[in-house]
Amino acid sequence: MSTATAPHPEHSSCVATSIEAHTVAPDKADRAAAVLKAFAEPLRLRMIALIASAPGGEACVCDLNELADVSGPTVSHHLKTLKDAGLVASERRGTWVYYRVAEPYVPAVRALLDALVPVADAAPRPHAEGLEHVDKALDRVSAELAALFPGLDATLVARIVHESYASLARGATIRAHLVPLARHFARQRLEDLRKVDEVGVAHPPQVLFVCVQNAGRSQIAAALLHRYAGERVVVRSAGSMPAASVHDAVRPHLDALGGGEGAFPKPLTDDAVRASDVVITMGCGDVCPFYPGKRYEDWQVGDPALASAEGVAEIVDDIDGRVRDLLSEILPDLTLPPTRKASA
Repeated sequence: MSTATAPHPEHSSCVATSIEAHTVAPDKADRAAAVLKAFAEPLRLRMIALIASAPGGEACVCDLNELADVSGPTVSHHLKTLKDAGLVASERRGTWVYYRVAEPYVPAVRALLDALVPVADAAPRPHAEGLEHVDKALDRVSAELAALFPGLDATLVARIVHESYASLARGATIRAHLVPLARHFARQRLEDLRKVDEVGVAHPPQVLFVCVQNAGRSQIAAALLHRYAGERVVVRSAGSMPAASVHDAVRPHLDALGGGEGAFPKPLTDDAVRASDVVITMGCGDVCPFYPGKRYEDWQVGDPALASAEGVAEIVDDIDGRVRDLLSEILPDLTLPPTRKASA
């Protein structure tokens, strides 16, 4: 009868010592994994690459905002993730905050950018045929919009078109209509750019509504203002973290206002703020860049995504009253129809 032989205590000790000598200690592995997780997001990787390669080894938050067509709060969220991981340090000088790679991580960041990025770029890319088809469609849109905006550089127009598509594609669950939506969004952005450039030229007042997802409150406000003022006011809406689509509970109200078909969530852009005369935030806090001479308001309005059908109707009525008050100030000669409650 054979008897199992227990491992010798000295052998077990040697094995354990050998493993510990050739791996990473648990606490160090946790720390390294947190740092790698901070890297593992395309925009954050681009941010830290820009910071590392910037003159003097630091980049202004205003430069980081230009990396992609995302909202200020989204940029702030990614920068906070990098700071919490210890990868970057920041310093406020004047009105801007400047970021640099934290000193202990400078060699690691350089090694990662120099080694991993070129290898990943050389790897085969899936869906290349589909991307090529989209690129051709966006090139046609760029040519069309360049003809509509002859005063803007064609290269700039093409960049805005491609960035608009990319920003909408990030949150899209269905991409069948992304190209026409990108065209609509890009045209709005180009109109805003042209207005900013046309200093001293008279323009209709422009109002920008901003909420978190641009899927409820800001969409309703924009639809109401457009219905009442028509072309006398240019209206924009945007989200600090735009959703994939407008909330289902809100869509019937937008349809009733005539703004449902063309309503889709859009990210907040700096040019939309610069081109606006009135900027109104709803439930998303202080997310907009500040420009002197503009009117800023924060409307404390309920979130339709969390409300019942009756609650959504009450939110619409609340926004309706606020929009009417705003229009009475910026267009005092405008005759408004009776409120829904008054006509009931």
